[in-house]
Formats: sequence, structure tokens, C-alpha cells
Amino acid sequence: MAVTEAEFEQAKGRALTERATGHVRAAWYNRRRGRVIVHLSTGVEVAFPATLAEGLANASPEELAEIEISPSGRGLHWPRPGADLYIPALLRGVYGSRRWMASHMGAAGSEK
Repeated sequence: MAVTEAEFEQAKGRALTERATGHVRAAWYNRRRGRVIVHLSTGVEVAFPATLAEGLANASPEELAEIEISPSGRGLHWPRPGADLYIPALLRGVYGSRRWMASHMGAAGSEK
């Protein structure tokens, strides 16, 4: 599928608009706290336990420390466990795919 110059420019414009509303400036794993910390361009800093996110629960501290920020600044990638998180979803409390979230929500509901 070929992308026209106009389509490319439209997509680039959308990406710039989205990026202006906030993007990841830095992300790191804090071993002492066992949390991934994400610093956004808006000044917001989010921390969450690595065990909450799909693909990170069994990762070693060394693997968790190796975080890549997507070019758009809206995603995080861990190469060795092969895990990805989308920041807008993370801010809504979504820590994985629909299937994964459903299985974990079901597990949490069955504990009651």
C-alpha cells in the first residue's frame, strides 16, 4: 500500500498535535521501589509496579531497566521481555491487551 505525500503530511501533523499534548521525556526502573517511573513533558510523573503490566511481571531488574521510548514519545518498549505499553492507555489504567486485562480482572473478581 502506497502512502501519498498528502497522507504522510496529514499523519505527521496528527503526530505533532498529539505530541504537543504530552509525551514521555524519560522513563526508568527504580529497583528500590520496584516501580517503572515515567516523566511526561507536561510535568506529570507516573509510577507503577512493574508486576501490574503485561509482559513485565517476570522480567528481571536488568531487563526492566532497559526501557526504550517510542519515536512519538507515546509508547515504551522493553526489548528483552518484548513488552510494550501505550502511555495514553496506561494513564487510563490499562496495563496490557484487552485479553490480558480481562483475564486479570476476572482473576481479581474471583478472589472476592
